[in-house]
Amino acid sequence: MDVISQLQEQVNTIASIAFNTFGTLQRDAPSVRLSANYPEPPPNAAEDASSFAEQPKLMSAALVKAAKQFDALVAGIPLPEGGEEAQLKRISELQAENDAVGQELQKQLEAAGIGREGIKAGPGAIPPGNR
Repeated sequence: MDVISQLQEQVNTIASIAFNTFGTLQRDAPSVRLSANYPEPPPNAAEDASSFAEQPKLMSAALVKAAKQFDALVAGIPLPEGGEEAQLKRISELQAENDAVGQELQKQLEAAGIGREGIKAGPGAIPPGNR
């Protein structure tokens, strides 16, 4: 698996852990009286309170572990040679290559008698001799 896929997988893991953590905390948090106008919330069972106290610690540890793994993956990405200027030069080269290929494709389509309208219309609009 390439580095980008690993990074995406790790981001998904972090998001999943965070989502589950928030959901669990909302579900298992002890009830709190919001106002004197509301009745007293029912007390939590003693076993629930003890397990609730441990859950945030375990979930936080899992989240920190996933974040450290993400940081390790980012640190493992090889730095481009030549710095930012080399990257910008390579981007310009790729853009020029892309433009040249696009112009060549346009010429071939025009030579085949297929314009942009034909491409947008789909294969049914292309004359049978040009398929």
